[in-house]
Amino acid sequence: MPEFQKILYSVEDGIARVTLNRPEKRNALNDEVVHELNEAMRVSASDHLVRVVLLEGAGKDFCSGADLAALKKSSDYDIEQNLENARRMATLFVSMRRHPRPIVAAVRGRALAGGCGLATAADIVLAAESARFGYPEVNIGFIPAIVMAILRRSTSEKRAFELITTGEIVPASQAKDFGLINRVYPDDTFDQEVAGYVSAMAKRSASAISLSKNLLYHMDSITFESAIESGVHMNAIARLTEDCKSGVDRFLNK
Repeated sequence: MPEFQKILYSVEDGIARVTLNRPEKRNALNDEVVHELNEAMRVSASDHLVRVVLLEGAGKDFCSGADLAALKKSSDYDIEQNLENARRMATLFVSMRRHPRPIVAAVRGRALAGGCGLATAADIVLAAESARFGYPEVNIGFIPAIVMAILRRSTSEKRAFELITTGEIVPASQAKDFGLINRVYPDDTFDQEVAGYVSAMAKRSASAISLSKNLLYHMDSITFESAIESGVHMNAIARLTEDCKSGVDRFLNK
């Protein structure tokens, strides 16, 4: 197990809890945080005890985005250094998408810029009623470039364009209407609702969820016919899993 300094990591009852732990900086992302998040994804993906990954932020905010001090420093990098730096975040988003378990982002407070990207990269986003989401990078002449491939799959193309070019910050209810998030819960019961949601997911068939996630995202870049054929193969594989066999037996023996 790596020794984490900028995040908290624990596993209990099948749930890997990954917590951004820079509340004094609104959990802003810097190289260390991104590196440790990548490590957390690697560790949780290889741990057979993990059924769900829960991603959250310590303190009042989920994540305010890139640490501006780190972003300013990168202006002195050459193109190769900046490419290497950007690829760390890209690697994180890809590892989240290819992770064998569902990743649930629980958002309190603000999820902005790279922080909104981090939430968008999760499979499920649960938000407190007072949470706020947005991509305000345009206000400093920057762009949410790396997450764009995921954002345009989460909402309509026109909505994605509007979000990234206006920098508008929207409340959780509106983010849900846009397709950015899945569910909105009252602030005062948010922790209990999140705990119930991830606990229920951890009790579901791990093999069925893993195969479903793999197939769903595998369809990103293939033709309709290829997607159907991939579905044929996953269907056949799913039938042979122990979870499916026992599930069918339970149903037939009711």
